[in-house]
Amino acid sequence: MPDWSQVSVIIPAFNEAASIGRVVQDISAAAAGAELIVVDDGSTDNTGDVARAAGMNVLRHPYNIGNGAAIKTAARASTRPILVFLDGDRQHEPGDLPKLVDALDGYEMAVGARTGATEEHWLRRLGNFWMNRLASFLAEMPIADLTSGFRAVRRERFMEFLHLLPNRYSYPTTITLCMIRAGYPVKYVPLTHARRRRRGRSHIRPLRDGLRFVILMLRVIMLFDPLKIFLPISLALVTLGAVLFGYDLITLGRVEESVVVIAVVACLTFLFGLLADQLALLRRSR
Repeated sequence: MPDWSQVSVIIPAFNEAASIGRVVQDISAAAAGAELIVVDDGSTDNTGDVARAAGMNVLRHPYNIGNGAAIKTAARASTRPILVFLDGDRQHEPGDLPKLVDALDGYEMAVGARTGATEEHWLRRLGNFWMNRLASFLAEMPIADLTSGFRAVRRERFMEFLHLLPNRYSYPTTITLCMIRAGYPVKYVPLTHARRRRRGRSHIRPLRDGLRFVILMLRVIMLFDPLKIFLPISLALVTLGAVLFGYDLITLGRVEESVVVIAVVACLTFLFGLLADQLALLRRSR
């Protein structure tokens, strides 16, 4: 069993009065002795009062700043070397807390990967699938669940990337890619009960926030490995130029100006990638 005196359990909450009390009770039973922190992110209901009545240390934002901002507020206020994050809508099973904390043995972060049946809309499941695939390509390792909000991480490592986390969505995407690209070992723990008991309404909009997730992934990769983005674009342009070059020679007997433009753009893209890679190296060395 984990040493709960070394663990801070953090719950960001926005209008979760209907579920937060039960979540707190379940966490208290599963992780007796852990530091429990709820951040009421400007709720318009009595989420903070319910959590406080259940015995939680409640921090409150004066207005809704965002899920990521709540996570950062709680991390700064935490006092234990291990941080565990989960949502306040009962989509996560507090009984799985020991699995995540124990999984940190030899790792810097353990993520509860959702498996089995879920209550998610098919469009959101499809979006998560493709985001996991894109993130796996960018990170150069399999990512089982990019957006899971149920994770344990060593506080020292988490604080290292705190300034990079977005105020809204999605802090899990950012911290996952930051940890992996920085070379810290990350473990995925399959949790079959995740997302089976959600209460309340999700605050994520698949199309709008899906685009934000993709932009976040690209921004993080640009910080650590810009050539991962620039090189495929450059190669795609070279391939397109070669195809058009051959087509023009066969059909026209000459090369159109568009082929030359594509070749120049491909070279410039590659050179910009090299420059961005050098800047990223300097930034990391600082």
